[in-house]
Amino acid sequence: METIFSPTSFCPLLSPKPLLHQKPPHPSPLSKPLPARPTISSSSRKPAPPPQVSPRRSWLSHVHHGLAALALSLAVNFCPVPALDAALASEFDVLRDGPPAESYVVDDAGVLSRVTKSDLKRLLSDLESRKGLSINFITVRKLTSKADAFEYADQVLEKWYPSLEEGNNKGIVVLVTSQKEGAITGGPKFIQSVGESVLDSTVSENLPVLATDEKYNEAVFSSAKRLVAAIDGLPDPGGPSFKDNKRESNFKTKEETEEKRGQFSLVVGGLLVIAFVVPMAQYYAYVSKK
Repeated sequence: METIFSPTSFCPLLSPKPLLHQKPPHPSPLSKPLPARPTISSSSRKPAPPPQVSPRRSWLSHVHHGLAALALSLAVNFCPVPALDAALASEFDVLRDGPPAESYVVDDAGVLSRVTKSDLKRLLSDLESRKGLSINFITVRKLTSKADAFEYADQVLEKWYPSLEEGNNKGIVVLVTSQKEGAITGGPKFIQSVGESVLDSTVSENLPVLATDEKYNEAVFSSAKRLVAAIDGLPDPGGPSFKDNKRESNFKTKEETEEKRGQFSLVVGGLLVIAFVVPMAQYYAYVSKK
C-alpha cells in the first residue's frame, strides 16, 4: 500500500495559501491594552560617587601646567635653535663668508662698538687707497678647530686668499676674546711693510694686555694705528705695558708676629695669676672670719 504525500506537505512555504483565504486580524472589542509596567529602581545598590579631587592637588596641577607652558614659550622665543648653531660655528662662518666687502671688520664676538668700526673703516680704507695694502680685523669668542690664534689667522688667510698674488698685500689680525690673545699674519708684502718688530710687539702688547682688561675696542684700534704708522714710516706709538699690580699680603711680618706674641703672653700670664690668687684670697678671708 503506497502512501502518496502532497507536495505541500514537504515545503509549505513553496505553496502558500491564496491571499483571498487570509483574513486580516481585527482587535477584539473586549480586549484592552496592557498597562505600561512601571520602572522599578533598586535602592539596595547605590551608584558609586564620582571621585573627589583634592582642591590643593587640583591647584598644584594647574600651576605645573602653567609653568610648563611658560617655560616652553620662553625657550621658543628667546633660545632659537639657529642662533645656538650660529654661536657654536662662528669661527667656521668667518672662514665660509670670506673677507668683508668694505668694513674691514668681522666682529663675530660682538665686542666692537659702532664708533670703533667706523674709525677702522676710515683708517684702513685710507691706507688701502694710498699704499695698496688691506688689513682685516677679526674678533671671535672661542677657537675649537685650532690650537691658538696664530694657526687660525693662517687658516683665514689661506681660505680667503688662496693664491700668493691675492694674499701678497693682505693682512689679517685676529682677536680671541675668551683666551685674551691675538695674532697677526699676512702676505710677504704686508709683512715687509710693517716689520717683524712691530708685528711682534703689537701681538704681545696691544692685543693681549688690553683684552685682559676687556678693552676690546682700544685693543683693536690701537693695533690698527700702530700697523698703519709702521707702514707709513712714522714713529712707533708703542703699546700698553703690563701693570704690576702688587696685592697687599694678609700675612703678618716676623716683627709684627713677635710683638703680638709678647702681648699675648702678658695677657695670659695675668689671667692665670688672677685665676689662682683671687680664689685663695677669698678662701683666706672666709677662714679668718670663723
